[in-house]
Amino acid sequence: MMIPVLIGVTLVTFILMNVVPGDPVIEMLGKRTDPETIAMVRKELGLDAPLHIQYLRFVAGALRGDLGMSYKLRQPVTALIMRTFPTTAKLALSAAAVAIAIGLTVGIISAVKQYSFLDHATMVATLTAISAPVFWVAMIAQLVFGYYLRWFPISGYYSPWHMVLPAIVLGTRFSASIARLTRTTMLDVIRQDYVRTARAKGLAEKIVIYSHALRNAMIPIVTIIGMQISGLLTGSFFTETVFAIPGLGSLAVKAMQQRDFPLMQGTVLFGAVVLCVGILIVDISYAYLDPRIRLE
Repeated sequence: MMIPVLIGVTLVTFILMNVVPGDPVIEMLGKRTDPETIAMVRKELGLDAPLHIQYLRFVAGALRGDLGMSYKLRQPVTALIMRTFPTTAKLALSAAAVAIAIGLTVGIISAVKQYSFLDHATMVATLTAISAPVFWVAMIAQLVFGYYLRWFPISGYYSPWHMVLPAIVLGTRFSASIARLTRTTMLDVIRQDYVRTARAKGLAEKIVIYSHALRNAMIPIVTIIGMQISGLLTGSFFTETVFAIPGLGSLAVKAMQQRDFPLMQGTVLFGAVVLCVGILIVDISYAYLDPRIRLE
């Protein structure tokens, strides 16, 4: 299904780019440019060709790894994406580590201590984390931990230390959904007969929870973790913008602001590829988590 999905992404993106008001050539050259120069630049960029020809050229170039040339930066789009993606990957993996550590821990404790004060408190906290806009949380974190306490740098990316606060902000938000799903699946599994049998055998509670219950509850948890990591790898637009991190998300935002169509199409297509590959890896991992799926 990856092939039709990617074809659909390229087609929809190309159509949207061409129905958005505004001429990229005028945006690039300025409104006072004479019509002859505008026509010459449009011809150089291939924008004078029919739309279906432009689309086929884009797809043919994408298959060769050539996503075109940025109108504003005058650099290959592929090179720009490859330059910014490592920064986004570091942020995504750091945030994922924070989300998994907090989400699994909170979800398991909440399920084991069902209906306790701790369970209610953690569920209120996770609901708050899910509801709060990430850009608002990022700005509050900058104000408190960066400006007043001066524990972390407020913006930029000049050392690994600059990545700590954005990773915590982004990871804490995504940990909420992991925690809620972990609690729900753990509660379903804990009530199963094989968990009662394990307890009846006299196994320690930690072994029952982590070796029997958690392992069988991991499939839906792995699904949401895989989807979140894949989504983070496509660029965290708000977080990267607020913290001035030169990643893929910031690059996409600049492309949209400047109506840089090749860069916009390239970042969207790259994000779709990353997301599809992430979902494929999640599907494959099911077979290793549940032998029954492997047999099917």
